[in-house]
Amino acid sequence: MARGKVQIKRIENLVHRQVTFCKRRAGFLKKAKELSVLCDAEIGVFIFSAHGKLYELATKGSMQGLIERYMKTTGGSLQPDLSKETQPLDAIEEINMLKKEIEILQKGVRYLLGGRSEEMTMDELLILEKNLEIWICHIRSTKMEILFKEIQLLRRKEEILKDANQYLKDKIEDTVEISNFAPMTTNTPYPLTIQNEIFEF
Repeated sequence: MARGKVQIKRIENLVHRQVTFCKRRAGFLKKAKELSVLCDAEIGVFIFSAHGKLYELATKGSMQGLIERYMKTTGGSLQPDLSKETQPLDAIEEINMLKKEIEILQKGVRYLLGGRSEEMTMDELLILEKNLEIWICHIRSTKMEILFKEIQLLRRKEEILKDANQYLKDKIEDTVEISNFAPMTTNTPYPLTIQNEIFEF
């Protein structure tokens, strides 16, 4: 079955964009390795994610060695003017993306507080649903951590009470043993004699 033609444009759904980035990044790095092995080429790749995380690949040697070789080949010019021009565009794009996400989250909060869901689009509702699932997972994990800590605290209290109970039991047993072995004393000045005909002289 043939694949449909993929339209090359920015993926609006944040989750789909992240999944596509992970899959395509892995495929891209695999192709770079294959090209290096097949054609005996030295390849160096830098990839920065939307969140600024760096992924790199140097097929032969180190990335530093490849950069030094590139600097020698180009005469030390990395065209700083172009990088300065593209940097503000990336920042503006990131700001716009964050603004959109903030608007969607604000709409979602309004909806949760009793607003009308008709004002939200299907994509916004899907993003809100995904965020709610993530929040529920965080809430459940936090709740489980709190319950686990409370259980541990109650177990410690139980052990302390058991030890205290055992200590009191031992103390009571020691007191009973001491009272059993102590000689009986009376207030009478003469020893107690038993009247019995057998023992009479």
